[in-house]
Amino acid sequence: MRVVENLNAALHGAFADYPGLTLLGEDVSDPYGGAFKATKGLSSRWPDRVLSTPLSEGGIVGVGAGLALAGAPAIVEIMFADFIALAFDQIVNFAAKSVSMYGRHLPMPLTVRCPTGGGRGYGPTHSQSPQKHFIGVPGLSLYELSPLHDSAALLRRVLGSAEPAIVFEDKVLYTQRMLDDGTGSGEVDDLFSFDRLSPDVARVYAEDPSTADCVLIAPGGVAQRAIAAARSLLLEEEVTCQVLVPATLYPFDVAPLLPTLRRAPAVVIAEESTAGGTWGAEVAHRLHRELWPTLHGPVALAHSADSIIPTAPHLEADMLLSAADIHRTALEAVRG
Repeated sequence: MRVVENLNAALHGAFADYPGLTLLGEDVSDPYGGAFKATKGLSSRWPDRVLSTPLSEGGIVGVGAGLALAGAPAIVEIMFADFIALAFDQIVNFAAKSVSMYGRHLPMPLTVRCPTGGGRGYGPTHSQSPQKHFIGVPGLSLYELSPLHDSAALLRRVLGSAEPAIVFEDKVLYTQRMLDDGTGSGEVDDLFSFDRLSPDVARVYAEDPSTADCVLIAPGGVAQRAIAAARSLLLEEEVTCQVLVPATLYPFDVAPLLPTLRRAPAVVIAEESTAGGTWGAEVAHRLHRELWPTLHGPVALAHSADSIIPTAPHLEADMLLSAADIHRTALEAVRG
């Protein structure tokens, strides 16, 4: 099963489990079923609960937030994450604040889905990873889709929290094979296996994780690039790595990671965002505070280039974070 098929099945399950759930977005109805087919079939089964909207992200999220404020769960699909900037006010100044600004905790079951990232040739205004712009907003939770986390479990968690949330979905994942079949463990390929370090964090490893030379922390679409880097580091440099893949970006609990990280000579955080004020920088700061007595060197960060994302494939590849970038960063961290 591909990641987009897993997500589509999860959305169908959510509609069956939540009779009041509404989904809004541009072209989400059949026969189109969304730009990446994540909503395929939903409007045919629940025609009064799946609404294709005009091209107005502020309006779409505003309606979804209004439904959530009235107690009705809503999922909003932003066609490309770049366009979420147009809904920033509705998310940050209305939805996130409504959880607590009325003098008591108020349920606000709004979920905003955002296809992110490059690698598809969509150009500067359709390829960004804007996660960092929402890190640290009180009342707003952030998640990221992954082949190592079942989408149904993730959606149950998000909708069950009854709080505003953004789910980032790296577009390169949609056509990739799901690795988690619901058991929480299994084989990644001929070399790597995976299990759970915690319910939220998947762990990928080739050998005994407790003896790894380096820990790579990589969410969502970056996870496969981190695994590719771990493979090349093992086969070419005899450097062993384990890859940790979180489903939650914020608020991110570092506590389950600490026993593993205290044994690791080097730690690298990889993300597709450009550097500066990122999720990775926030996690690195917290890890430095917790691990300073045992760290062999600073937590290293790997990002995409400080640039727009070009459309031409050869130029795009130069700007986006690659497995080779992670390989190089990890090798520098291990060798000090």
